[in-house]
Amino acid sequence: MQSQNFQPIRVLHIITRFIIGGAQENTLLTVLGLGQTGRYELTLMSGPAIGPEGSLIKKAQERTNFILMPELRRNVNLYFDIIALVKLYIFLKKNKFDIVHTHSSKAGILGRIAAKLAGIKIIIHTIHGLPFFKEQHPLANKVYLLLEKFVTTFTSKVICVSQTIIDEAVRLGVGPHEKFIKIFSGVNLSAFHEHPQTRRIFREKLNIHGECPVVGKVARLYHLKGHEFLIEAAVLVKKKIPDVKFVFFGDGILKEELILQAKKLSLENTIIFAGLIIPEAIPYYLQVIDVLAHVSLHEGLPRAVVQGFALGKPAVCFNVDGVSDVVFPNMNGFLIEPKNIKALAESIIVLLEDTARAKKLGEEGKKFIFENLSAGSMVSLIDFVYQEQLLCGQ
Repeated sequence: MQSQNFQPIRVLHIITRFIIGGAQENTLLTVLGLGQTGRYELTLMSGPAIGPEGSLIKKAQERTNFILMPELRRNVNLYFDIIALVKLYIFLKKNKFDIVHTHSSKAGILGRIAAKLAGIKIIIHTIHGLPFFKEQHPLANKVYLLLEKFVTTFTSKVICVSQTIIDEAVRLGVGPHEKFIKIFSGVNLSAFHEHPQTRRIFREKLNIHGECPVVGKVARLYHLKGHEFLIEAAVLVKKKIPDVKFVFFGDGILKEELILQAKKLSLENTIIFAGLIIPEAIPYYLQVIDVLAHVSLHEGLPRAVVQGFALGKPAVCFNVDGVSDVVFPNMNGFLIEPKNIKALAESIIVLLEDTARAKKLGEEGKKFIFENLSAGSMVSLIDFVYQEQLLCGQ
């Protein structure tokens, strides 16, 4: 029983936008999990969920103390960015939080600057994916790198969802190694249970009949997510396995463009655009597939792969960023050179034809996830980071 003098630790989480995505699900799980410890009074702030990718704002409003800041936008806009910075500073100065924890690049920069100006002693940032990467314009990379170096100087601790992110950040001089800590982006594994009837029901919902082999990809239909490469690979896979189906779970600005690409390659009956899937439904829809393909060109930690592994689905992935933290070649899946269409198709064919091997790889993936990537483990480690920083500040 807590004493009458107990004062909860006041924590503000800030994220750029609360769309349906890995960083957002991670943040919501963190806030909810920390709230269950009884030690924290938590507030969650986000910009608007602009775009077709779906929104988690309603869920956050129902389950957390949620604040929407309209000016906090993903794209750079000096007008909105300056207003957001000023409003953040005023809010932080007035409410006197013990900890400010930022997520994503825009909120991470504006939020940490505002927290520093407001005199917040403990500033935590989670890197879900580095804001500077190979596929981005060199000038943008340079600007983001300089900004990250600057704000990291007054960040108490930087949480990274993969070891690869830490290694790259240290290599580029973002901060010293001791400033960073790896905490995998956890998943609520209690929802992931395989069931033959669920597989049949959800295959019927997608008009997939019988037991034809199915390859799935879970991602926003957006730049750098690599759907175009998987569509090209589907041509080669179909030549070998005529009844194969590919299912794209997600929505986004590239939907019409990708549908047109599939039609031009005569794949309109092979590729299924399932549309936006709410996070709670992912454990059911993923039972439809036999192999998970993850072909993003930039990724902090591939949450979709983690979810697929939780159901025993082997993965074929482009070897970028933090993917190698969870996908181990010939142990639970295959890592492919980015944009290598031929190798991508060949790996998918191997797993679809050799079902015994696919099952073994999937089981190893499931074992690894259940041992290392539960939401409970993630929350416990973040709780440890908070407590450590609080002790250092006494």
